Amino acid sequence: MLLDTASMYFRAFFGVPEISAPDGTPVNAVRGLLDFISRLVERYSPGELVCCWDNDWRPQWRVDLLPSYKGHRVVEERDVAPDVEEVPDPLQVQVPLILDVLAALGIAVRGVDGYEADDVIGTLATGAGRPVLVVTGDRDLFQLVDDAADVRVVYIARGVNNHDLVDNAWVEAKYGVAARQYADFATLRGDASDGLPGVAGVGDKTAATLLQRHGDMAGILAAVEDPDSGLGPGPRGKLRAAEAYLAVAPRVVAVARDLDVDRTGLTLPRVPADPERLAELAERYNLSGPVGRLLTVLGR
Repeated sequence: MLLDTASMYFRAFFGVPEISAPDGTPVNAVRGLLDFISRLVERYSPGELVCCWDNDWRPQWRVDLLPSYKGHRVVEERDVAPDVEEVPDPLQVQVPLILDVLAALGIAVRGVDGYEADDVIGTLATGAGRPVLVVTGDRDLFQLVDDAADVRVVYIARGVNNHDLVDNAWVEAKYGVAARQYADFATLRGDASDGLPGVAGVGDKTAATLLQRHGDMAGILAAVEDPDSGLGPGPRGKLRAAEAYLAVAPRVVAVARDLDVDRTGLTLPRVPADPERLAELAERYNLSGPVGRLLTVLGR
């Protein structure tokens, strides 16, 4: 089980009521993430579990290729007067605590400098040689779904308790393309959440039709250049106008699958790696409930 950790703790932060530690530190994202893990482990009983990490949530190499990539998520820094206290972000202050708790539990965390959690997931899911469940609230990772290799996505956009188990048939029913075509589909139709403009005038239906007829992006681009391909003048013109975008966007959208990721020590722990540290964190940060629930599930 490979967790898109940031996707999960963002959902926990916005979905779990505000709650604080005795010292005032907000802990709703920590509590929510622990409860999410408890429910998923209880439901699926994975032998291995990895919290995949964004060592770089907006890698420069992707921005160099496509400057709009996640550009809308960048907040301009403002100067703060010396006599004005800078209030820490109520989610950001919880991220180090999440890492501390995961370490005390002995749950594996993996990230690679210069890459996103998606790329770590793509690498660990490829060639795993055993069933893989990818837990995420983002559609980007549908491209990893592979029935033959038994790679599926636990899609939590509607909540952990109301998730969809995504296989190739699910992707085809939803989007009209095979999972292996999803990255090209997203490139063509665009994705505002990632700053992908897409091809102007090409929506879901046209993108799906192009992929059904021509197979993949290479086939579509070949059809643009082939006067006998049967490609209509409308789509041909739109694709030609987006030539510069289509030359780089597929590399931005495709998750990496060949990173150097440590594959040892991924076994789901039955007992915490550091019980004393875990007890200390649970007491100090009002985490006794979710920590206790997770330990009960792990012990089973």
